[in-house]
Amino acid sequence: MLDADSYRKVVSDLGLDKVDLGCNTNFQKAIEQTGIQQNHNIALYGGGERSDYRVSLGYLERQGVIQNEKMKLFTANMNLNQKLIDKLLDCELGLFGSVKRDRSLFDLQKTFYSAAAFNPTFPAGKNAAGGWDQLTTASQITNPLAWMEVDNRNAISYFSAHARLNVILPFDWKVVLFGAYTYSETEDDQYLPTPVWGHGQAYRGSRRAETLLGNLMLTWQKQINNHFIDLLALGEVSGETYSGFHTTVTNFSSDEMGYHNLQGGALRPWEGTGSYYDNPHLVSFLGRINYSFANRYVLTVNARTDASSKFGANHKWGFFPSVSVAWNVTQEPFMQAFTWIDNLKIRVGYGLAGNQGGIDSYTTMALVKPNGVVPIGNAPIVTYETLRNTNPDLKWEVKHTFNAGFDLAMYNNRLLFSFNYYRSKTDDMLYSYHVSVPPFAYNNLLANIGSMRNSGLEAAIGFTPLQTKDMELNINANITWQQNKLLSLSGMYNGKWISAAEYTAIARLNGAGFHGGYNNIVYQIVGQPLGVFYLPKCNGLVSDGNGGYKYDVADLNGNGVNLEDGEDRYIAGQAVPKVLLGSNISFRYKRFDFSLQINGAFGHKIYNGTSLTYMNMNNLPDYNVLAEAPHRMITDQTATDYWLENGNYIHFDYFTVGWTAPLRPKRLLKDVRLAFTVNNLGTISAYSGLTPLINSTQVDSTLGIDDKRTYPLSRTYTLSLSLNF
Repeated sequence: MLDADSYRKVVSDLGLDKVDLGCNTNFQKAIEQTGIQQNHNIALYGGGERSDYRVSLGYLERQGVIQNEKMKLFTANMNLNQKLIDKLLDCELGLFGSVKRDRSLFDLQKTFYSAAAFNPTFPAGKNAAGGWDQLTTASQITNPLAWMEVDNRNAISYFSAHARLNVILPFDWKVVLFGAYTYSETEDDQYLPTPVWGHGQAYRGSRRAETLLGNLMLTWQKQINNHFIDLLALGEVSGETYSGFHTTVTNFSSDEMGYHNLQGGALRPWEGTGSYYDNPHLVSFLGRINYSFANRYVLTVNARTDASSKFGANHKWGFFPSVSVAWNVTQEPFMQAFTWIDNLKIRVGYGLAGNQGGIDSYTTMALVKPNGVVPIGNAPIVTYETLRNTNPDLKWEVKHTFNAGFDLAMYNNRLLFSFNYYRSKTDDMLYSYHVSVPPFAYNNLLANIGSMRNSGLEAAIGFTPLQTKDMELNINANITWQQNKLLSLSGMYNGKWISAAEYTAIARLNGAGFHGGYNNIVYQIVGQPLGVFYLPKCNGLVSDGNGGYKYDVADLNGNGVNLEDGEDRYIAGQAVPKVLLGSNISFRYKRFDFSLQINGAFGHKIYNGTSLTYMNMNNLPDYNVLAEAPHRMITDQTATDYWLENGNYIHFDYFTVGWTAPLRPKRLLKDVRLAFTVNNLGTISAYSGLTPLINSTQVDSTLGIDDKRTYPLSRTYTLSLSLNF
C-alpha cells in the first residue's frame, strides 16, 4: 500500500481533497505482534499382565500475530484396561476433558480491509480526547486500532466418557458392549465498542451439546482348514441434544462495562434474543460377513440399515448394503518366482451410503415462529407465522460408490505403491428450492431432487532408497485427482415440476463499491463442477477518457455488453483443485533425524478480489491503494476475469530437525529428544496475491475468492523437549 508520503503526493497530483493528520503510519504493522506459544504435556503409564493405564495432562497457551489474540487450552485424558475372571472379561474405561478459552478477531475482512486501506497520515494512537480518529467518508473501513478493542471471546468446556466390555463366550463367540457420553458447553461473549459499531453492541450466548451412544456387537471367527469366516452383528442407538440461547443489546452510553452488564444497552433488537432445542435420534443395525480362502481370496458383504428421527414417518429407514472382493496375488503359487515382490493385493468394491447432513430436525413437521408484537387491548402479544413448507416425504440422500485399486510392496517393503479409483453418484439430493406462493405456503421447500457425480484417482508411493544402520531416507507422496459434476437439480414433487435457478451464486465480493453491483463470482451451475467462476470476459484495459483506464468487457453474445447472468458471462475455471499433493521426506543419521512436509494443489483458480479493490484509483482519497496502482491508473471496479489467476501452489508446511540423546542403560531417563520445527517455510506459486492458501474446498461465500480477508502469513518456530522416564 502507499506510505504516507506517496499517498500525499498521489492525492495532490490528482487534485483530490484529503484529510492529512501529519503522521506516517503502517496500520498493517501497527496491529501485528510477535506471537508466543508454549505447549506442555505429561503422561503417566504403567501396568502389568492383567491391567494397564495411561493418564496424561496437557496445557497450551498461544498468542496470535494480531494484537489481543490469545488462546489457552487445558486437557486431561485417562484410559484404563483391566482383564477379569481369568481373562474372560476385558474392561476398558476412558475419560477425557478439556477447557478452552479463546479471544479472536470479530471480523477478519473488516479488520484487514481497514488495516490496508486506512488513511496512512492518521496517528497510531488515540487523540487528545482519548478516542480514535476516524474518516467518516470511508463507510466500509474503521480505524484498525479501534478494531483491536473489540472483545470477542469464546469458551468451550468438553467432557467425554466411554466404557467397553469384551466378553469371551464358548464356541469362538465374543460379545462387545460399548457406551459413550459426551457433553460440551460453549459460551460466546462479544462487545463491539462505539468506535467500530455505532452506539456499541453486546452479545452473550450459550450452546450445549450432549450425545449418548450405546451399541451391542456380537462376533464369531473361525479358521477351518483353508477357510476363514468372520461374522459380525451390531445394533446401535444414539441420541443427541442441542440447546442454546443468545441475547444482543445495543445503544450503550459507555464502553466500560462491555458485555459484563447487558443492562447497559438501551435497546434489544427483535432478532437480538433467541433460543433453540434439537433432539435427533439414530438407530442402526449392521451385519457383516468376511470370508477368505487360503488367505488368497477375500469376500466382504455388509448390510446396514439406519433410522433417523429427522425424516418423515414413512421414510425414516434407509438400507445401505455393500460388497467387496480382494485377491491376494502374492499367495498364489506362480508368484513364488517373483521373490522381489513382497505383497500384491487387488480389490474391488461397490456399496451404498446414506446422508442426513442436509436436513435439520423437525423439518418434516409443521412449525411456527414468532414474527412480531401487536397490541391486544392494553397488553402486547406475540404473533406467530409458519416457519417453512412441510415435506413429510423427505428421505435419505443416497450415494452409490464403486471403487477399485491395488497395493504393491517390493524389495523388502522398500518400494510401496497404492492405487485407488472411485466413482460415485449421489441421488435424492437434499436441496432447498425456491417455489411459488401459491400453491405453496412458503417460498422455500426442502426436497429430495437432484443428483451429483464424484470421481477420482488416488495414488501413493513410498520409497526407501537408503537404509543402513546409521542412515535411512524415506520418501512418501500421495496424489489425488478429483472431479465432480452437478448432474441435475430438477424433478417432480407431488405432481409439480420444480427446479433450481440455472445460475446460483455461491461466493461474492464484499466491501466498498460492491453493494448491489455485479459482485457474484463463483456459481453453482447444472452440468458443471460445483463451484465454477462465471464471469464477464475482459479483453484488457482501455482509456476511460479522463487519464485513467477501465476494463474492456467483451460482448460475448453480440447483443451489447450486459453483465447479468446468462448474458455476457462465461465459465472461466473452477475454484476446487483438480489435483492434491501430500508428501513427507524423512532422513535419519545416527541420532539426528529430519522431516519435511510438503502439500500442493493444482488445476484450480483464485479470484484476486483484493487486488481488484486496492488497484482502483477511484477509491482515493478515502481508501488507500496499492503502491503500483498510480502507475496503472485503473479507475474501474467491474468484476471481470481480469483478476482471475492460476491457483496452483506447492507449500512447504513444516521442517523438523531432532536429536535423540545417548543414554546409558539403567538410568532414570529412558529417552531424551530435542527437536526444532519451523512451520510455514514458504510457498511456490505464480499467484500474485498474499497467499494461494485460501478456501478452496468448503462451499460457502468465500469459496475461491481472495477478498481482503487473508490472515497475515506467519512463520512459527518451535523448540521442544521430550523426556521419557
